Amino acid sequence: MTGKEAERLLHTEFARRLRKPFRQAIERYRLLRAGDRVAVCVSGGKDSMALAVLLRDLGRELPLHLEYLAMDPGYTPEHRQGIERNAERFSLPLRFFQTDVLRIAGNHAPEHPCFLCAKMRRGHLYAEAQRLGCTKIALGHHYDDAIETVLMGLLYGGQVQAMLPRLQSKHYAGMELIRPLYQVREQAVRDWAEACGLTFSPCGCPAAQRGADTKRAAVKSLIARLAAENPQVEKNILNAVKSVDTAKLLGWRADGIRHSFLDVFAETDGEPRAAVSDGNCDG
Repeated sequence: MTGKEAERLLHTEFARRLRKPFRQAIERYRLLRAGDRVAVCVSGGKDSMALAVLLRDLGRELPLHLEYLAMDPGYTPEHRQGIERNAERFSLPLRFFQTDVLRIAGNHAPEHPCFLCAKMRRGHLYAEAQRLGCTKIALGHHYDDAIETVLMGLLYGGQVQAMLPRLQSKHYAGMELIRPLYQVREQAVRDWAEACGLTFSPCGCPAAQRGADTKRAAVKSLIARLAAENPQVEKNILNAVKSVDTAKLLGWRADGIRHSFLDVFAETDGEPRAAVSDGNCDG
């Protein structure tokens, strides 16, 4: 199947499952507006490739300046060639830039490199996008990534948090991260890639090369088992961080300040409990 034929599927067979939720997320979360300069981050997997094709399709209606950006964090030549082949198939003018992320993450966090790797990748992408004059970077995280992140934070981080559809950068002034696939299911992306006959290499990170199980893989498996018994489980996970009732929380953080449910008892207890600054708060 040619790139044009694969792209045409977005308007036919995958109009409801891919194109529609993609555009709904952009509208609901106000992710894009005319004239935006966006770095479309292509990692080489199915999700970022679908994102790149969907954004180019949108760009035919909404005036956008799109830079298709690919970071080589230390891939093997074969891995990089696979990314280049898929980009050529869709005639995407991919800009590669080189970093040493995989080696650094592998040396400093050999057992669990994913967190450090993701953090370093994002920093490099922000910097390169800003250098190219972009004000936004678009990542290929989808609905399944969002619900997995909620559960991962709860089980492994001891906190309730969400993967937001848009995020202002704290370290790169004027830069914003957006996730246009936020309402798209991973299975829809997978089905589209298979229908197009696209092939993708496994992640080039050290953990994947060793065949190590990651926390995300464990959570993905857990959610799948629970959803098989109750299909509402997946929606419930994301809905839980959409309707948090602070009156029923033991504690929470807001604007760098840590609060406790005991604050409301301060006067009756006769022991004023002032909210304290939390130096580790994300703000």
